Amino acid sequence: MHVHAGDISNAKTSRLLQVSLAVTLAYIVLLVIAGLRAHSLALLSEAGHNLTDFIALLMSWGAVYLQSRPPSARKTFGYNRAGVLAAFINGLTLILISFYIWYEAFKRLQTPVQVNAHVMIWVAAAGVVMNGGIALLLMRGHRDINLRSALLHEIGDTLSTAAVIAGGVAIALTGQHWIDPALSVGIGVMILWSSIGIIRESLNILLEGTPSGMELDRIQHAICDIPGVCSVHDLHVWSIGSDTHSLSCHVGIADMPASASAGILAAVRSMLGERFQIHHTTIQFELNVCEVGDGCVIPVSSGPHEHSHGHSH
Repeated sequence: MHVHAGDISNAKTSRLLQVSLAVTLAYIVLLVIAGLRAHSLALLSEAGHNLTDFIALLMSWGAVYLQSRPPSARKTFGYNRAGVLAAFINGLTLILISFYIWYEAFKRLQTPVQVNAHVMIWVAAAGVVMNGGIALLLMRGHRDINLRSALLHEIGDTLSTAAVIAGGVAIALTGQHWIDPALSVGIGVMILWSSIGIIRESLNILLEGTPSGMELDRIQHAICDIPGVCSVHDLHVWSIGSDTHSLSCHVGIADMPASASAGILAAVRSMLGERFQIHHTTIQFELNVCEVGDGCVIPVSSGPHEHSHGHSH
């Protein structure tokens, strides 16, 4: 039986997410009970924030399962984008919860409620330990946008629960109960901020935009620097998953035997993998000098236009 490294990684990630789900659910229950008893909107806001974390972790867990499924005739790339879609939906849920927290905080600012600061402090301290521990574990998978979206949830929770501790201390020392809803406003801002980057990156992948950090000009010049390459046209780079990139292009070369062009193709593929981590390529050779018109490659010469195709997977 042959076990792929990716299968082992998916199994470890799945177990990590299962533990994180159980711990997060237990903390949500604690936050709701403590928030109601302490009359603390900040704690109840944290419960809502952690509920989105639970949903994020649940979706990430489901996405990891889908990503482990092999490609098929109907899903030729497999389910690599399941994690990206989960990250996008997670970002949207963060935005919704932040607006709801602001709404509740505005009502509390108009009508302040007496808060039990000591309960706030102890429950938030437990949250810092829990969320911080989960965040450290999730950092192992920081390159995957699916896990990174869940990681951002946890980092945001760690910081916001730390703010709740500070707020509880301030309420205990000053007796100013408006600090509780004011903290909720800050938590809402933090939630919204953490969602923007994930939504932008995941949407870029879903729309097949150029991957973040990659520049087409650099890739084009690198291909042109390969001996035997005359020009590069119709260059496209996109992401299948969060760290799986694809490329297609037309490469102009001089008329030569197929055995010679195979060497150029191998050199191009090797360079793309080493310098840009692009391992899935579709490269079409053009044996005439070509120019681009309306997004298509048009041969300058009037003679026959020969092609040689190279594919790597």
